[in-house]
Amino acid sequence: MENLNTGVKRILVVEDEPAISQVCRLVLTRDGFEVDTAVDGRMAQGMLREGDYDLILMDIRMPVMGGREFYQILEVQYPELVDRVIFATGDVIGSDTRKFLERSGRPFLPKPFTPDELKTIVRETLS
Repeated sequence: MENLNTGVKRILVVEDEPAISQVCRLVLTRDGFEVDTAVDGRMAQGMLREGDYDLILMDIRMPVMGGREFYQILEVQYPELVDRVIFATGDVIGSDTRKFLERSGRPFLPKPFTPDELKTIVRETLS
């Protein structure tokens, strides 16, 4: 949750592509957020045990544990976070991905995305 010392909202970016992860961190930090990153769902799961987050931005396809599997864990173990998830994907054409996104009802950010698109979807999801 919001950092009680500073009032800054915390975002967890779960992304296996270093360039995208770095851009997200840079853009969101400049926009006033505290940002942590994880390279897959398993690492993110461990980070959730250590701290609270106001929002999770996650890629759907990642090695070790992808976004779908991590989202299912959130539904069971962290249901309060489910409404604060944004998916990022370069695979919106695939029928499996499309069906998953429709079932989840969560917003998604198609890759590639602009910094303005990232900031807009984050603000909308947090409001």
